[in-house]
Amino acid sequence: MNKPGKIKIDKIVLDCIDPVKLSDFYIKLLGWKKGFETEDFIIIGDESGSIDIGFQRNSDYIPPVWPETEGEQQMMLHLDFYVPAEQHKKWVEYGIFCGAKKAEVQFSEDWTVMFDIEGHPFCFDS
Repeated sequence: MNKPGKIKIDKIVLDCIDPVKLSDFYIKLLGWKKGFETEDFIIIGDESGSIDIGFQRNSDYIPPVWPETEGEQQMMLHLDFYVPAEQHKKWVEYGIFCGAKKAEVQFSEDWTVMFDIEGHPFCFDS
């Protein structure tokens, strides 16, 4: 069977306890805007429209343990945000200002692992 046509990623969706608080965190961090909102689902995006992030209420959401630990909730996805190397430290500081936490364990100087306000890991890559 042939592929029926072109396909692209429309959005990345993160399960979370509170879509309003988590989307507000990423709006502050990234400078993006809300594009769609219900009580249980919010979409944000930048002006380019290249990709959106959705936040879906899941009252059973459990943050992953990182670094991964056998028998504990595993990370299923994380977001990587490219930042210029000369701005890397400032982005980490700004992430903390927005409410993120820097992971205690780091495996490289080329990226910094952070956690958003609900424990989803994300990285600033240079």
